[in-house]
Amino acid sequence: MSVAVLDSNTVIRFIEAKEAFKNCVEKYFKLVDSNGDGGICREKFKEGFGWLFTVELKSATKEGIDEFYSMIFDKFDKDRNGKLDLNEFTSLVEEIMRAMALGMGSLPVIVAVDQDSLLMMAVQHEIGSK
Repeated sequence: MSVAVLDSNTVIRFIEAKEAFKNCVEKYFKLVDSNGDGGICREKFKEGFGWLFTVELKSATKEGIDEFYSMIFDKFDKDRNGKLDLNEFTSLVEEIMRAMALGMGSLPVIVAVDQDSLLMMAVQHEIGSK
């Protein structure tokens, strides 16, 4: 765990750096798509989502947690084939990252981030582009 100072612009610039963002999302997609078949099923999504994004669901019931993951999965499984492909996964990650940026606002915030998290990738991208 590290501490980083960032604002919405850090995250937005990372998303808009198409190649860097794409490479990062592909890396995470391959980690979650552990069998390498090019799709993330519901079960793998539930396992991998918590790894990608910290989600506070401690007080929720198992059914509530399952419903939460199903709702997200269904929103992004555009072709309704029961798997998220790379494009669908990219849309999911981008929407979540944009929501995080919106929540941060334009003033710098201090955030605890995991070394391999998407927010850390955004910070590292910003540092590397200076």
